[in-house]
Amino acid sequence: MNAEQAPPVTADANQPVAAYSWYALSVLVLVYVLNFIDRQILSILANDIKADLGVEDDYLGFLYGTAFAVFYALFGIPLGKLADSWKRVRLMSIGLALWSTMTALSGFAKNGAVLTFARAGVGIGEATASPSAYSLISDWFPARLRATALAIYSSGLYIGGGISLLIGGLIVEKWNESYPGGGPFDLAGWQVAFIAVGLPGLLLAIWVLTLREPIRGAIDGLPTKHDPHPFRGFFQELLQIIPPFTLIGAGMRGMGALAINIAGGIAIACVAWALIVLTGVRDQWVFLGVGYYAIFSWVVALHSRDLPTFRLTWASPAFLCTILGYGMVAFTAYTMSYWTAPYAERVFLVPKTELGLAIGAPAAVAGFLGVILGGRVADYLFERYASGRVFVIMFGLLTPVPVAYLMFNTDDLTLFYILAFMAQMLSASALGAAAATSQALVLPRMRGIATATFFLATTLVGLALGPFTAGYVSALNGDDLGKGVLATLWAAPIGFVLLLAAIRLVPAASANMVRIARDAGEEDITNG
Repeated sequence: MNAEQAPPVTADANQPVAAYSWYALSVLVLVYVLNFIDRQILSILANDIKADLGVEDDYLGFLYGTAFAVFYALFGIPLGKLADSWKRVRLMSIGLALWSTMTALSGFAKNGAVLTFARAGVGIGEATASPSAYSLISDWFPARLRATALAIYSSGLYIGGGISLLIGGLIVEKWNESYPGGGPFDLAGWQVAFIAVGLPGLLLAIWVLTLREPIRGAIDGLPTKHDPHPFRGFFQELLQIIPPFTLIGAGMRGMGALAINIAGGIAIACVAWALIVLTGVRDQWVFLGVGYYAIFSWVVALHSRDLPTFRLTWASPAFLCTILGYGMVAFTAYTMSYWTAPYAERVFLVPKTELGLAIGAPAAVAGFLGVILGGRVADYLFERYASGRVFVIMFGLLTPVPVAYLMFNTDDLTLFYILAFMAQMLSASALGAAAATSQALVLPRMRGIATATFFLATTLVGLALGPFTAGYVSALNGDDLGKGVLATLWAAPIGFVLLLAAIRLVPAASANMVRIARDAGEEDITNG
């Protein structure tokens, strides 16, 4: 059943949620579980990749973070636009097939260049998932349950991340025991692990295709008409964000726009060059420079092409403070999520299968509990305070800091495991609240773009900088991962200031959203 055939849903704050919505949500959770298995399995394989390919911790941080994050972020914008105009179920299925294929391809890598290429492909494929899922969930669930539904979906992040350690550790150890000199096709255990978690995604992609597409915006009483040319906006976004097509996109808007684009590109290139000279690391800053230039190009173009969306996102202090404040949560959370297992393997000499059981399985439970409880508390507070959800983001930012400090300074392995559980649960509590807040500050037709913009903060700020910073500091200090991870805790004070501002700004931003919609000739909205 397509969007035109799906039965309409009337806006009613107390309407019961259809059973099909919960079924569809469960399928999306499975997609997100596999999403993070494919993304996070690199953690348990990091030390083996380092030994086989002869790379350092800074490269491992770059591979997990920036190589993935830049392409995830860049393609997230046009794919977010496509999620706002095309069939979201179909888009997610195609993306799932792509990232699963690229994960399997990682298993055939014999050098860092091929592995980097495969991770970039995983990033492009995974960029389809959350813009589609967030938009679908916002059309399956009313505003009063939206943070809860988004939190349930987001639990797949933690379940998948935890399962990846279990699966990866088991496959590597069993394969290497059976084939100590290299198995069929001369594959090492870490390569087989990539292949084993990649291939099942092709079957799941077929299942996703069976989901029904809901009517966009109908649950909020604002049914949105079908876009007769859904790919037009997608290709327009490609011209605005993918270099060097960005020059064509800027030139189409006039010589002034082209001059601004070139000037911005030169400025970003100079900063990237200075960082290369300062750190002696090239790939990290080249990739990140390209990413930031692309985002700069897109934001300038968005101002010209869709002023209401620009005003409700990039020109909204409330929106920016919310997503950047959560970006600081992601900065430390991604760092600990990635480096905890390699740290324990090196410092405590724990075998991989034990790491999967002692860190991976509890991390899945901790993340699930944290994100679900955080989402429920966020919805409870939102009913009483306009900025209630932001308090939950603040909680997820600050409470993991002392836990992380103790965790990477203890000599007691049992205490290390307990603290790892606590850090995961506390940081996970912020995600549902942050996602729901960002969705509540834009119109229904902008939800895909808002989601992609939200993930820019988690990827180009959190994922691209956090794990690399820890790896870089570790490499400078004789592979001291503990010192590297603790070096990322400086993000918490920055996030604290941003979220304090968000608490003050979010209530006014909701009223401002209505005014901007009316000024632009768009219909009023309900606050969700």
